[in-house]
Amino acid sequence: MATIAPRAPGRGRIKPLDEILATAEKKALKRSLGAFQLTLLGIGAVIGTGIFVLTATAAQKAGPGMMVSFMVAGAVCAVAALCYSELASMVPVAGSAYTYSYAVMGEIVAWLVGWALILEYALGASAVAVGWSGFITGLLNSIGVHIPHALAVGPPIQWGFLQGGEVGGIFNLPAVLVVALVTTLLVIGTKESATFNAVLVVIKIAALTLFLVITLPMVTGHMANFHPFAPRGWGNPLSSSGTGILGAAASIFFAYVGFDAVSTAAEETKNPQRNVPIGLIGSLLICTVFYLLVSAGVVGSYGAEPLINPATGLAFKEGSPELYASAACHAANAPTVCSKEALAFILRQVSSPIFGNLVGLAAAIALPSVVLLMMYGQTRIFFVMARDGLLPERLSTVHDRFRTPYIVTIVTGIFVAIAAAFLPVGTLADYSNAGTLFAFAAVSLGVMILRKKDPSRPRPFRTPALFVVAPLSIAGCVLLFVNLNIESKLLFVSWTVLGLIIYFLYGYRHSNVARGIVEVPEVSPDAPRSIGVAPMPNAPAPPADIGERD
Repeated sequence: MATIAPRAPGRGRIKPLDEILATAEKKALKRSLGAFQLTLLGIGAVIGTGIFVLTATAAQKAGPGMMVSFMVAGAVCAVAALCYSELASMVPVAGSAYTYSYAVMGEIVAWLVGWALILEYALGASAVAVGWSGFITGLLNSIGVHIPHALAVGPPIQWGFLQGGEVGGIFNLPAVLVVALVTTLLVIGTKESATFNAVLVVIKIAALTLFLVITLPMVTGHMANFHPFAPRGWGNPLSSSGTGILGAAASIFFAYVGFDAVSTAAEETKNPQRNVPIGLIGSLLICTVFYLLVSAGVVGSYGAEPLINPATGLAFKEGSPELYASAACHAANAPTVCSKEALAFILRQVSSPIFGNLVGLAAAIALPSVVLLMMYGQTRIFFVMARDGLLPERLSTVHDRFRTPYIVTIVTGIFVAIAAAFLPVGTLADYSNAGTLFAFAAVSLGVMILRKKDPSRPRPFRTPALFVVAPLSIAGCVLLFVNLNIESKLLFVSWTVLGLIIYFLYGYRHSNVARGIVEVPEVSPDAPRSIGVAPMPNAPAPPADIGERD
């Protein structure tokens, strides 16, 4: 339902916070979550994709020092999460960095954040799809079913910021197929119960626990694997390679995406001032310890040294055609950095193929759900931006029968499938992280601005020592961003420039706020139905008055 606000067109490019909060009052949720439930929510949201699929990338960038990389990435997430929580508790309508920015810093910043989130979700979904492809290919190979190499990896690409693939590859068919399946489910609508999500969380944690039980006892007998601990140093922000401990931290930041699910649940939390920080820090601490133990198990049981190019004496670029074409990667005891399913591969090497296959099966079962959640968040970002007038209204068209935003879903599916078909997982994760880091930095800046502009507004959760924590969050995001490789930085800059061009050619003139139109999204009769899953972090919540498809 849209109304015309009494303000001149083109003025007031900030979506009034009071109007957003008025909507929130119409869908107030019962406060029922305690610190324990929030901690479990955070663990379930975090543990998954990154630790399963990026271990090899981290090993090539940092060697055993990837253990420190997990700590650095977790620390940045912790301060960013505390900033997120204040805005999430104040603006609980969508739990979205896009919405927060619109309410605090104005339309152009909101556009850039939303545009960055598109990069985050779409390429994040592609990364998970490629990771799933590695696990399902390895699992099938172990039982004698072989997918042709040409149809399991992308071709070698060395063009600008698009680099990766393998010699002999054509396109990653399994990754394309899982994206096509998820796109179809999102178009027709599907129910994914909380119970099913809980089962997937248990499967992921059980698989990692199995890995730890088998590998950690081996650590004491292989202490030499930890030396040299940081063979590629801490990293150099001025370098184009994005390697070393900080370069690995910038990549495996992807392993923590989802942590802000806790902050977006602030609206449903009892005593949020106490329980939100407990849930955030508790879940991040537990996940970081889990990641440290897993990486220790990787190093101690099998090793994680970067692979050196014998022709140059320098380390191969992670995920590069040259690395995968090397003789070492074709040996029976190939190093960790060569594997696309590192945890399953290591268990097959140091223990039993049965245990390796169990970990591979767990990842193959759990990861498609992550692809679905990321693409769901992506389509809802597109939908809300189109409904706000920043993108063509046609994109927000809802299917007559399925009541889902099918046009943006199909467009997203095509984009995700193309990226998954041709690019390796580490490259995609780095590209996705660039957008995520920008969004988190914007939220951290926004919470400080709002604290100064509107200090008396009720805050169910107040970030402790905000003017210390928020600058640390921004500095941490900047630190990780500058330690991404040059291709990721170039892609982000190019994506941002493209976004600004589109905004000034279309969004600037068609924006609802600029035209004085106030849209109350939660009561829009044309809003899409929910698919029955909890929205991804940063993603707009589905409208409250629309139920799941029967």
